[in-house]
Amino acid sequence: MTDFSGLLIADDGAPAGTLTLLSADRLDEWLRQASERSRALVAAQGFKAAADSVLLLPGEAPGEIMALAGIDAAPGPFALAEAATRLPPGRWRATRWPEAEPVPMLGWLLAQHRFDRYRTAPAKPPRILLTRAIAARGEALALAEATALARDLIDTPAADMGPADLAAAVAAQGREFSASVGTIVGEALVDQGFPMIHAVGRAAAQAPRLIDLGWGAADAPKLTIVGKGITFDTGGLNIKPGSAMALMKKDMGGAATALALARLVMQAGLRVRLRLLIPAAENSIAGNAVRPGDVLRSRAGKTIEITNTDAEGRLVLADALTLAAEDKPDLIIDFATLTGAARVALGPELPALFTPDEALAAAFAEAATETADPLWRLPLWAGYGDQLKSPIADMVNSAEGPFAGAITAALFLQAFVPAGIAWAHLDSFAWNNRARPGRPKGGEALALRAAWALIRRRYAG
Repeated sequence: MTDFSGLLIADDGAPAGTLTLLSADRLDEWLRQASERSRALVAAQGFKAAADSVLLLPGEAPGEIMALAGIDAAPGPFALAEAATRLPPGRWRATRWPEAEPVPMLGWLLAQHRFDRYRTAPAKPPRILLTRAIAARGEALALAEATALARDLIDTPAADMGPADLAAAVAAQGREFSASVGTIVGEALVDQGFPMIHAVGRAAAQAPRLIDLGWGAADAPKLTIVGKGITFDTGGLNIKPGSAMALMKKDMGGAATALALARLVMQAGLRVRLRLLIPAAENSIAGNAVRPGDVLRSRAGKTIEITNTDAEGRLVLADALTLAAEDKPDLIIDFATLTGAARVALGPELPALFTPDEALAAAFAEAATETADPLWRLPLWAGYGDQLKSPIADMVNSAEGPFAGAITAALFLQAFVPAGIAWAHLDSFAWNNRARPGRPKGGEALALRAAWALIRRRYAG
């Protein structure tokens, strides 16, 4: 993984390029104080200090180099991402003009993140940012490392990121932070009460498993994070068309985001009893694959008629959420690339939030705004619950018809979380389908910063 610590270092006063962050409404004021040569160069280049614009200028003394970076008046975390890719390599000292306000650091780091597992070309020389804000540096480094962890896991092809590989990634994080990690594999899932995780993954060459990480003091508030770990989704016997299957290596994006969030919790040393649950399976096709019309019994005892084998993520999550609830935790958050319907409703960049808890919903909304990590609450509309009724079992796993698919999927999950437990479900695309500064096309930990801000505030001290 990218060594972010070398990209963001304490300012030692050594020579460095000067990077001035400037919003468009401040440009005229800056020009009035600039040298005649700088004013001429700005005019010649047509620089307007628009967000994500960068202009190189010669310094006032021989050998000096300076640059202007356009930012929004209220810059977000990725304000420096474009500068980090366009400036010459080397050391840079950034200041926001005219006030000495904090400089956003996360974009500078993530713009230089590189998933290089399969690359042979060497990485470009780094751009190094000097800072005196040591506390902000630590937070930026932690967020960058967690985000990069999720991105790298999601970007890894399914041939190298099956259930066993996902378990190994969790184990590696467990070792780093002295957490316990247990795994229930294959037929043991049936014996130990996780029949739906087993059923979804039994047709794959690599056995399904439930990954269970524990960390923190036993007497601390219980925080449980759950992530959907479908490492590849063919759709099962309700097979997806090729165009819909092309990105299905990312169907474990919920698990990757959940692991990244768990890393932040452990790295910060929050006083919680953390539990991370990842049901990991590949939804494949073979003679023993689950069939439409089959009836499965869940860990909770509810019976589920399978109306669509491509609605498998909610099945594995149901068993994991049932286990999570048995501990009666203070809070459960689950992440899942669950429905295309959420993408139709909100697009790829806006995760859908579901929770019956008004206070929790408000806290998520506040955290999303604070971190510029947007999400949008959709309703757990009880009136659509009838769509999950089965004539032969307790429930179907997928409602008929094209309407409200994200809501009915969330209602399915809610059936496995007892009332009284604070629970939030995030239906995420886990992917950037277009490149933006600091956010290349590929895997993404959507809602990670918002969830981390909420958790940190909830369990501060």
